[in-house]
Amino acid sequence: MTEANAYLALCTHTHLFPGARCRLQGLPRPAAFAAAPEPIEVHLRFSDGTATAAELHPDSPTGPALTVAAYTTAAGTPIDDSTWTVKGIAQKEDEVELTIGTPNRA
Repeated sequence: MTEANAYLALCTHTHLFPGARCRLQGLPRPAAFAAAPEPIEVHLRFSDGTATAAELHPDSPTGPALTVAAYTTAAGTPIDDSTWTVKGIAQKEDEVELTIGTPNRA
């Protein structure tokens, strides 16, 4: 899947951390997705305007996970690629909110 086919997710901060939230935009059936998430490509956009690619893996062995590509914040801070647990997937109006859990240290 190309970035053009990825779903946009707006994040509330410049980076991910436990408790951070990102809202998936443009899902065709947000209620159904929140109830039974499927693997998707995601384009994360952070509050400082930077963006990176990610993949949501709802059926990983440790529970839902978000694999995020490396990027650099607008302030110049490099952020390594990482995988995070997703502790919440919930419908919020016509969007789906992901609540980030802990980093996955495989």
